[in-house]
Amino acid sequence: MEQQKILISAKRLQFILESFANFGRTENNGVTRLALSEEDRLARDYFCTCCKELGLSVAMDDLGNIYATLAGIEEKPPLVIGSHLDSVKKGGRFDGVLGVVAGLEIARALVKNNIKPRIPLVIANITNEEGARFEPSMMSSGILSGKFDKAVMFKKKDVNGTTFEEALHSIGYVGKEESRLKEATAFLELHIEQGPILERESLSIGVVECVLGMVCYEIEVTGESDHAGTTPMDMRKDALFAANNLISEARQELSALDKDLVFTIGRMNVLPNIHTVIPNKVVFSLEARHKNPAVIKNVEEIILGLQQSSANEGCEIQAKKLWDRSTVLFDEQICNLLEKSTKSLNYSYKRMDSGAGHDAQFLASYMPTAMVFVPSIKGKSHCEEELTTWEDCAKGVNVLLETVLSF
Repeated sequence: MEQQKILISAKRLQFILESFANFGRTENNGVTRLALSEEDRLARDYFCTCCKELGLSVAMDDLGNIYATLAGIEEKPPLVIGSHLDSVKKGGRFDGVLGVVAGLEIARALVKNNIKPRIPLVIANITNEEGARFEPSMMSSGILSGKFDKAVMFKKKDVNGTTFEEALHSIGYVGKEESRLKEATAFLELHIEQGPILERESLSIGVVECVLGMVCYEIEVTGESDHAGTTPMDMRKDALFAANNLISEARQELSALDKDLVFTIGRMNVLPNIHTVIPNKVVFSLEARHKNPAVIKNVEEIILGLQQSSANEGCEIQAKKLWDRSTVLFDEQICNLLEKSTKSLNYSYKRMDSGAGHDAQFLASYMPTAMVFVPSIKGKSHCEEELTTWEDCAKGVNVLLETVLSF
């Protein structure tokens, strides 16, 4: 006879997620909880209180990351479950916090069932994942993994001129560098998908195999400003017309590359931006994401080729790479464990990629790491309409719990 599965309380999960949403809840039932704000401090306080009530020890590092530990029988690198409590402005109730609460409810299930872990279980709240107040995003995991320099990051300022370091000290969450997360048996992050794929395919779980590589360019088109009413069309060097041609050209060529390639023109500045003046400069961004580095290389060739476009309207075109990142592959053994756990619970699922960035992608550089996605209704995220069913939230946590038990 098969042993009955240990599951988390879905009702309790809903209660605690709604409790966290009270710290920064907006009029339209979203959340504004910027990193190191008063709302973030209150959420951190509540998280620490919940952990201590369960008998977990709580520590902080010099970046404000919080680590709550359920002691294990053996002194081995911990099994870490974590994500972030900060949000974007007018974001949702699930992004980030679900991954932290998942660890809390898994610890609760172990304590309630008198299960002493063989190895320590750590719940991590990683500081400033969103980068909505202090850029860049994934700041603390970037410092932990050696991608970012702490001294540079601590000088980053918000719109009011407050530095990251000042804000960190102001909320009282500065610990010691020796408390940093240095190693782990595994790092597991549960997150909402932030896209429509799982819902479209009527699936409950996504076992995430990688975070897509990407590249971002800035394209500058320089023409000449003249009077909009007196300059004949054949004598113009209209930077906006040229930019329009380039965008159409890029869309056509990039669309033909690969069906899984996604690309976006998310920012555009038109100068002088006066309706009676022919634009003399247009600057726009063009970013693309794909798993295969060969496809990203083809993308770059297409973008650089725009500089010699015959549809330039007599304008000069310059393409400058702003930044890129390589595809981050998650640990195959852990992905297989997550898949096995999902199957054992009879949840529908698929193996998939993440187009969005997460702390897990940086931490994967020095510890075995993997992620689980649960569906986002209509693919909505980073907005007040963000929504995942309570049932799917519970399923995601149960997959992690089953995986923790397998360790």
